Amino acid sequence: MIRAVNLIKRFRRFEALKGLSLNVPDGSAYALIGSNGAGKTTAIRILMNLSQATEGTATVLGVDSRAISPRELCQIGFVAESQRLPAGLSTAQYLDYLRPFYGEGWDRDLETALLRQMRLPRERKIGHLSHGMRMKFALVCALAFRPRLLVLDEPLSGLDPLIRDEFMQGLAEQAGETTILLSSHEMNEIEGLVTHVGFIEDGRMLFEEGMTGLAGRFRQVCVTLAREAVRPSVAPAEWVDMRAAGNVLTFVDTRFSESGLGERVRAVIEGVRDIDTEPMALRSIFTAMARRAAAATGSEL
Repeated sequence: MIRAVNLIKRFRRFEALKGLSLNVPDGSAYALIGSNGAGKTTAIRILMNLSQATEGTATVLGVDSRAISPRELCQIGFVAESQRLPAGLSTAQYLDYLRPFYGEGWDRDLETALLRQMRLPRERKIGHLSHGMRMKFALVCALAFRPRLLVLDEPLSGLDPLIRDEFMQGLAEQAGETTILLSSHEMNEIEGLVTHVGFIEDGRMLFEEGMTGLAGRFRQVCVTLAREAVRPSVAPAEWVDMRAAGNVLTFVDTRFSESGLGERVRAVIEGVRDIDTEPMALRSIFTAMARRAAAATGSEL
């Protein structure tokens, strides 16, 4: 559905993207995650032809992103935190304005159902809606024509918990019918929806893979020692975010395998009494990888 190869974006001397490549499979819900300033919004703007890459190529719906036409736009829904809607129009008036652009592709029944589900009044002016209500309304506008691709740039930012739940419920009901690309810091909210993850840091893709594989290879490992815990001077590269407290040493194993775990741990750490492992949520995986990236660049997290 989306493919980008070696995207580079320079703003004078600043390089926002540094050879970014990604692949969003058809039918997936792909989360582009990373720290603030990692390059997520820049990448999305290039994919949507809102900005031009300095180097590299990207295709969306099989078309060069620089040549996206109305034919492709009628199949793409887009919602961004910074999106502007006409404040002087009511929600009903704006929907009346949008429908002709999509012709028979616009589903009036779905529009009505989404407005009811999101508890959005037709007569209210967009300028009088709260930020959360505007984001829900933007989602209604993006879903009512049943797009093949839905792109969401930080859609949950600044929303209260109830609005987030309503937004995600509306989104989840379209998952499967629509390929979704979203960037978000709200890992807990998106984890149940996402099928694929791309982790971007400092303009580069550190890794991308399916959630099943990601969840399988990451584990929180807790090692209880017979003495005060001290981080080993040398440890496998796949062990990250290592911490010592009392007689307990914890780390994240990014290449976890149950087979031979005890032997691998005891080969590096002396005085091991017990080893426990726990699966990790997406938020915890993101935090561990962000810390590793920050440590590698010497930056503050």
